[in-house]
Amino acid sequence: MAAKGGLEIPDALAWLDERPDGKLWLSRLPDLYVAACERFAVIGTGRPFTGGCVSYVVPVHAEAGDAVLKIQFIDRESRFEADALKAWNGNGAIRLVDHAPDLGAMLLERCLPGRFLADDHHTDQIGVMADLLRKLHIPAWAPFRSLREEADDWREGLSATWERHGRPCEKRLVDAAVSALCEMTADETPSILLHQDLHGHNVLSSERSGWLAIDPKPLAGDPAFSLSPIVRSFELGHSRQEALRRLDRLSAELDLDRERARLWTIGQTMAWGFGSDYSDRHFETVRWLLGPEPR
Repeated sequence: MAAKGGLEIPDALAWLDERPDGKLWLSRLPDLYVAACERFAVIGTGRPFTGGCVSYVVPVHAEAGDAVLKIQFIDRESRFEADALKAWNGNGAIRLVDHAPDLGAMLLERCLPGRFLADDHHTDQIGVMADLLRKLHIPAWAPFRSLREEADDWREGLSATWERHGRPCEKRLVDAAVSALCEMTADETPSILLHQDLHGHNVLSSERSGWLAIDPKPLAGDPAFSLSPIVRSFELGHSRQEALRRLDRLSAELDLDRERARLWTIGQTMAWGFGSDYSDRHFETVRWLLGPEPR
């Protein structure tokens, strides 16, 4: 994507130029960057990181050492990310150093060596995820949006989204997701702080603490839901055997209800599956979780 105001804009942010609020945010980004650097007293030290699609993330140097500046395009999912990081306080997740909510900017610790868990095939990746969840499972409170509210929105929009994207999968997957979300939101469960996007490329190696989660998109709700993004994380192996092994092992090791985790995964995977570059993989994961189609 072309530079704006002297900033190199990663291609992953190009989709924002297609919507009015995104176009406005991109036009303001150079000024937000300058203001955030001044507010946090940091200096950029390199090119922006390219993985994220809803924020501008760049390495910086502060008085205390290397850090990361993250400027967010604020939406429903990312709005309370700083609050979640503050609640975890560096235990299992990247540490929040400073926050400027008026700029949508966060100053974060720099994870070094910063290797993605998805790329480390010599590590017990599922064991790492289990250890992280033990740390991240803490009681939730305001201001986090409830999982139940989020799931209601997913359920109500699924059929229309399927139609809008040209019916890219069989209707039974949509129907199964709607049914799963209805069932899951009918029950009262303990409420914990949830990282609803904990996949293999949202965990970084850290000299401070082994492995740390990033980009939480927080919710508050059913602990069984916390397995959903990991079960569908094709970066950790994409096959029926691998997906079911993640579901079986994590639910057993964390003493979580396997069936609830399976149903939550079906619901969220379908809700997030449309319009993605990886839609076909997500639909395939749901087919595996549903089992053989009735004859």
